[in-house]
Amino acid sequence: MTEALANDDISSVFKHSLEKIIQAKKEITKVIIGQDEVVDQTLITLLAGGHVLLIGVPGLAKTLLVETIATALGLDANRVQCTPDLMPADILGSEVLEEDESGKRSFRFIKGPIFTQLLMADEINRASPRTQSALLQSMQEKEVSISGKAHDLPKPFHVMATQNPIEQEGTYPLPEAQLDRFLMQVNVDYPTLEAEREVILKTTTNEMPKATQVMDADELMDVQRLVRDMPVGESVVDMIVNLVRNLRPGEDASEQVNEYVTWAPGPRGSQGLMLAVRARALLEGRSAPIEEDVFALAAPVLRHRMALNFKARSQGMELDALIDEVAKNL
Repeated sequence: MTEALANDDISSVFKHSLEKIIQAKKEITKVIIGQDEVVDQTLITLLAGGHVLLIGVPGLAKTLLVETIATALGLDANRVQCTPDLMPADILGSEVLEEDESGKRSFRFIKGPIFTQLLMADEINRASPRTQSALLQSMQEKEVSISGKAHDLPKPFHVMATQNPIEQEGTYPLPEAQLDRFLMQVNVDYPTLEAEREVILKTTTNEMPKATQVMDADELMDVQRLVRDMPVGESVVDMIVNLVRNLRPGEDASEQVNEYVTWAPGPRGSQGLMLAVRARALLEGRSAPIEEDVFALAAPVLRHRMALNFKARSQGMELDALIDEVAKNL
């Protein structure tokens, strides 16, 4: 925890949730070494009730992170390895025709791996656009439709997808509509020298570190409700709204934004940032978000909801740097 609790009269629900979150983070970082920021951002996404897109080269423990979080939070988890020949029915499920002893035929729905609390879609950009789109309804509506009938997904329901940013041959870039369904895009970078040394020492023995369960699904949903009930000051609300609006080309935007930004975040970006800063405040032990939370989460929440044009990319401009600059100039 980096900051003391806001007041001594905090509710027992808040205290209990905070204790559980701290315990869960300790269990996760016991296994995921040297990726504290990634762990924090992923936890924030789940506490806010959202989905997360993990971007990083192979071997950076993205899959292990998903498995460890599922264990620590007590969630049922399934994994789907995305490939070009993966069909929507392979994820959602399908209806099969069955015949009983009397000869009567009927359809029975067999649930796919999406019927879980935490779905890992590994290398999601390798799935075909048709299969990618099969996730859209489930991520937004928390249900799937098969043969015109809606089937509710378990609660809570989260998608944690991974993507390799380097190897793009034989891949299908996610469309903007689907990218917008992810609350955060978390960039997983290489560990530091000290962290990598610790990784190889702890993970090449017969006693691998393992996480233990400290929460369950009901407790996670209690935390998610607490996050939505958290008050937000007017200054933070104004900062979020102005930041997102200033990233859109137009009269309110800077000359740099108008010159280099192709498309920008919509209102869902503002909503996502509002939920994320509340969840970060809770993770940091505060009962309300502050402007620091907006600065910290602006890039992870907004980077996949906007794009730079060719002129900006040819000049080596980075999206995160542009977002940070706009935030600092508010």
